[in-house]
Amino acid sequence: MPDIRDVSLMSKEDTDIYSRLKEPQLLHIYEPGPGLFIAESPKVIGRALNAGYEPVSMVLESGDIDGEAGEILEQCGDIPVYAGDSDSIRDLIDIKLVRGALCAMKRRSLPGLEEICSGKKRIAVLENVTNPSNVGAAFRSAAALGMEAVILTDECSDPLYRRSARVSMGTVFQVPWTFAGPGWIDRLHMMGFKTAAMALEEDSVSIDDAELMGEEQLAVILGNEGDGLFPETIEKCSYTVMIPMSNGVDSLNVAAASAVAFWQLGKKR
Repeated sequence: MPDIRDVSLMSKEDTDIYSRLKEPQLLHIYEPGPGLFIAESPKVIGRALNAGYEPVSMVLESGDIDGEAGEILEQCGDIPVYAGDSDSIRDLIDIKLVRGALCAMKRRSLPGLEEICSGKKRIAVLENVTNPSNVGAAFRSAAALGMEAVILTDECSDPLYRRSARVSMGTVFQVPWTFAGPGWIDRLHMMGFKTAAMALEEDSVSIDDAELMGEEQLAVILGNEGDGLFPETIEKCSYTVMIPMSNGVDSLNVAAASAVAFWQLGKKR
């Protein structure tokens, strides 16, 4: 059973986790081992728990203990659960709980690129996508539309940052993912993947190109919010692929583009 305590009894360590330490600091808090992340909302916390992530502590409004948040407490063992009214929580950790609960959880070591891609037919790659909301939205699209894994280059925002996980509706805990590491395009090619760079170039093929859709193994690669993919990435890819546009619109936000691309290319046709 969870150990439910008044929020005023939070230890300095727990207060620091929720208020003083920034997400990059939580990421490295147990270095060289994996660090912590904060999951927000009962749905996101529940999906993290179902995926096997270990909770450390939780903060929630007292009125939610018997509500949606109460459904996840049974999965949390005997961790400290700090409960109070909205004003007391905000005074202590300077956070307004708008989604019912926060939970500090332990990260896990990430698998390597080859391990996570083994046996996969359709994967997504995010290159230099730095906006946490866009990372979260891309994960949600990947989970819904047939992508079996998500690979992120080292410049990307971390999928377990609170905003990313919240926007993804917890799908960051359902879709296998890892950071790419050096030489990732060449390594994908060595594993048999054809690579599709989503970019508006003169030699781009349409997203409904029959040869593209018929590839046995395909990695769909999307770039960042402003500049798109790096030129050297496009040059190395097997295909350059465009989404046809109308009304003079030259591109889509990466979150919207990911949904279109994954819908069209998420299954071998």
